Amino acid sequence: LIAFLIIFIISSIINENFLESNNLINILRQSAIIGIIALGQTIVILSGGFDLSVGATLALSGFCGLSVLNSTHSIFIGIIATIVCALLIGLVNGLLVTKGKIAPFIVTLGVMAMARSLTLYLANGGSISGTVSSFTNIANGTILGITYPIYLFILLTIFVYILLKNMKFGRYLFSIGSNEKASILSAIRVDRIKLMAYMFCSGLVAIAAIIESSRLNSISSSSSGLNYELDSIAAVVIGGTRLSGGKGSIVGTFFGVLILGVLNNAINLMNVSPYLQGLVKGMIIIIAVLLQKKEKVNG
Repeated sequence: LIAFLIIFIISSIINENFLESNNLINILRQSAIIGIIALGQTIVILSGGFDLSVGATLALSGFCGLSVLNSTHSIFIGIIATIVCALLIGLVNGLLVTKGKIAPFIVTLGVMAMARSLTLYLANGGSISGTVSSFTNIANGTILGITYPIYLFILLTIFVYILLKNMKFGRYLFSIGSNEKASILSAIRVDRIKLMAYMFCSGLVAIAAIIESSRLNSISSSSSGLNYELDSIAAVVIGGTRLSGGKGSIVGTFFGVLILGVLNNAINLMNVSPYLQGLVKGMIIIIAVLLQKKEKVNG
């Protein structure tokens, strides 16, 4: 929170247009998709893993959803197809990690490559556009001048906060991430919880895919979801969640997402090359991890 306030104040001083209401709403709108993915990423990281396939999952599930939408002209069926596709990918990730005993990095890296490749093949390297015009209302509709995805991001943040804070699933995640062997000895079904974590993450990616495909009314096989895994992990790490698992918070992730959104917006307003955004995010991840290590040593 303090880091967010400092960056917010500095950005408002650097550029007079930063505090305009339209710009602030734009920051929230652009942060919503990454924010929803980051909520799922937090759950997986708390369990001691992480998911590098979120961006490719968004592209493939979004493509499947739009394909079904165009075929059936039913928004509901298209949404269901998006969710089912993403959940299947989460199931594959979870089973390979838990039953296959393969490191999450290897599993999700491989699934990322496969999902992206399959999307490119199905789309012939191009993109797919929606043919149902009302589908765009999901991401572009507003209440009191604020788009639906912003409300959805806030509601999902509250939901995941309650899930981790007040339910057994959340307590088990922290336990597994802190000490998996002790969790097994405590009769916690570790494999089941990990599998649920990966599927829950993919379910949130499906929601992000619906928003992205609705906002643009299209999905690009090459660029949709690109580098979203970096952005989501950056937001989680900035929010204070430990990469080794067992420690972190959804509130921290929420402000981590906002910090990234403000930084990206400030860079754009300052007319700094967008190619430097990756440099900034990479530096932030490294600094955050270094601070976590220092805190762990001091603790």
